Amino acid sequence: MDFTKIIQPEHVFIGVSVTTKWRGLQAIAEKAARAFGIEEKAILHALESRESLGSTGIGNGVAVPHAVVEGMTHPRGLLLRFAKPVDFEAVDDLPTDIAFALLFGEAQRGEYLNALAAIARQLQSPGILMAMRKAKTSEELYSDFLADSRT
Repeated sequence: MDFTKIIQPEHVFIGVSVTTKWRGLQAIAEKAARAFGIEEKAILHALESRESLGSTGIGNGVAVPHAVVEGMTHPRGLLLRFAKPVDFEAVDDLPTDIAFALLFGEAQRGEYLNALAAIARQLQSPGILMAMRKAKTSEELYSDFLADSRT
């Protein structure tokens, strides 16, 4: 999958300081509101509603929070590396240091499932995760995430 259609380099953040999963969702909503021109409160409500159904922590220190957000015209993402890992209530109980937030509109429900699966697969690759954790800049983090994904 070509992730460059979902995430742009300016939507990658490194060293995001949060203390809990819920603060992490707030940070995502704040950054997404600025990036996509959607009301922060609407994004936060959508993310919290989805998270209340079950954790989006997929394990290995990774979370993929995702939600339908009114006003989104196609799937868009944000990639964050937290300054310190937080408890995202992941399936393996490991704290989360990398989060890829996927936001999409109601009309993209079918399309987003493919994107969500591809993102989860990419973030489960040990080599990619190791490189992402060593990245010193958001540009490196973005490049590491994209590794081998454009084929």
